[in-house]
Amino acid sequence: MYDISELIAFTIQQWLSLIDPVTYDFLEKFSLSAIIGILIGIERERKSDGKDIFAGARTFTIASISGMIGTYIAINQGVYEILYITMVFFVIIAAIMVYIKNVVYRQIGTTGGVTLYFVFLMGVMVAFDYYLFAIMGAVAVTFLLVEKDTLRDFATNLNQNEVTNAVQFLIIIFILFPITPNTTVLEVLNPRYTLGIVVMVASISFLSFLLMKKTGSERGIPLSGFIGGLVNSEATTGSLAALSKKKDKLVDTSYRGIVLSNATMLIRNLIIAFIVDPTGQVLLFMLPPQLVIIAVNIGMVVKKGRPQPDGNESLEIESPFALKPAFKFAFGFTLLILISHYLNLWFGSTGVFFVALGGLVSSAAVTASVGALALGGSLSPSTAALVAVLASVISTSNKILLVKLSGSVELEKKIKGSFLILIGVGVAALVLWALVLPLIDGIF
Repeated sequence: MYDISELIAFTIQQWLSLIDPVTYDFLEKFSLSAIIGILIGIERERKSDGKDIFAGARTFTIASISGMIGTYIAINQGVYEILYITMVFFVIIAAIMVYIKNVVYRQIGTTGGVTLYFVFLMGVMVAFDYYLFAIMGAVAVTFLLVEKDTLRDFATNLNQNEVTNAVQFLIIIFILFPITPNTTVLEVLNPRYTLGIVVMVASISFLSFLLMKKTGSERGIPLSGFIGGLVNSEATTGSLAALSKKKDKLVDTSYRGIVLSNATMLIRNLIIAFIVDPTGQVLLFMLPPQLVIIAVNIGMVVKKGRPQPDGNESLEIESPFALKPAFKFAFGFTLLILISHYLNLWFGSTGVFFVALGGLVSSAAVTASVGALALGGSLSPSTAALVAVLASVISTSNKILLVKLSGSVELEKKIKGSFLILIGVGVAALVLWALVLPLIDGIF
């Protein structure tokens, strides 16, 4: 007996079996190109607000289908002239659209014409069987069109240094990374792998940095602190502590922001552990004690209740896409992975725990270095996890000193009391987990 879903699937298969492969291939390409045109065309219709527009859902759909059909004929019949003619036709139509908008209607903009030609090209890609690339392109362009106002506001809030930093980092990704040697040196170092880790970690930080810039002055200091912990918890702590010294009424909100930034620092280290060791073993062994610390961390903020309004104060943190913090992380990661490797060779796994002291500077670099060693088989995942968690606890203790140096006396008292509890919980959780690990390590 078939249930209804199996019956429908069987019926569809029977119908498809009646269609010859050539017809099926054409219908598949036709449908996908039509969907791409409709997707972008609907967004264009939405932008018109009910007014007449030069090109809407129908025009964009026809453009995508035309690109597919012109290319399909060229490929299967060898008549490439039809593709060239169709391409020139849509270039002319796109140019006319730009002319009418800018000259006839006296409005500035080229998006409509450029988008129409882009949709035509997506149809061409579908005909060449680049389905995934066409879908990715259509989704990306639709997002850019929908988020026009958001992107404009974001661009105006970026300063020259941040734009320059982003361009420099793109040079690292697309020029320096491909030519970096993919060989192992000093037994454990792979320059391209190291640079790849730096790029991925900095990318997470940069996305968080952009989000913080957008929400910092609008949503309040605690949220900025929460996001800032993903960028750089030490810099966030220092910036928030300085605010508390500037305005007494910001002590409570600065406290919440610092505690939240520490929580997201702990979360970020879990993410880094998974990035460096995609097998997930280091992450799995880190989870129990790290989650306990995170829970207590967040509980401290919840206990404080709703924060008071903090005006339009924002945090001043250097972009993680600047070359200085990127190379600083790269240097720390390289140095720590070498130290970890040789401590492990000379003193066994016990010696690696001294690397956790690097958490005073960067717990992220410690997590990345021991995770890389675990992935390479030089260190057991369980030992790497314990070192990473210990580095997180040490990094947490470092916040007390940062607040003492940068913040008000009142904030220092609040942070010291809370973080000493947090450190105690972290040490207790780490010790208990270290006792339990030998019993379950063999399972993995």
